[in-house]
Amino acid sequence: MTKQPIQNAMVLAAGLGTRMRPITEHTPKPLVEVAGKTLLDWGLDALEEAGIELAVVNVHHLAPKLVAHLARRESPRILVSDESEQLLDSAGGIVKALPVLGDKPFALLNADTFWIDGPSSSLQLLFGAWDPARMDILLLLADPNAATGHSGSTDFLVDDAGRLSRANNDPAGMIYAGAAVIHPRIFESAAPTPHSLNLYFDRAIAGERLYGQAMDGHWITVGTPDAIPLAEEAIRRVRGLEA
Repeated sequence: MTKQPIQNAMVLAAGLGTRMRPITEHTPKPLVEVAGKTLLDWGLDALEEAGIELAVVNVHHLAPKLVAHLARRESPRILVSDESEQLLDSAGGIVKALPVLGDKPFALLNADTFWIDGPSSSLQLLFGAWDPARMDILLLLADPNAATGHSGSTDFLVDDAGRLSRANNDPAGMIYAGAAVIHPRIFESAAPTPHSLNLYFDRAIAGERLYGQAMDGHWITVGTPDAIPLAEEAIRRVRGLEA
């Protein structure tokens, strides 16, 4: 059996969750429960099912609660990247974790988004589409018509070859689903200081090395307390259609 090509993952779980207040005054956003499961576990379960062996999870807000929760998981193997002293934003957090992630391509997952797969595993589709010869970053994309909780505009346009450009509010665009495959070479000479992954998205676009893979399923994001019941209703609806 061919070994899974992507074995390590970075899970971004260090955000403050300000829009989720008052819940996040005492509970870190990744531990907010939706349909009886924390947002973090929705993501880690998907990584486990896709064959990820090691997940590096960064923590900041209410870090001890996250660390205690993660200690109860057996798979994937968890390593914590502690940002308690300074929040490093999306790219800075990855750069800090690079010594653990290694020099091979790795998966990236936001801890506050998840999805209900259709007939295919969206992460397996993503991993199967990865081509390091052509790509520096491959993003998982969601159709706005198969999404719950997204209140913003679309993020990227996809050309016939799968290359991405910024959508700039184009209704034909797709949503970045909060999962990706990234080659660590893009962070060469980068420092573990606060900065956004959007910088690297734009560099990859300029070099025609940012690609996208459409997910199979229904994408869900939970940004505010009133989004929780909407997410739970979407889960019931989608699973009902699958039954």
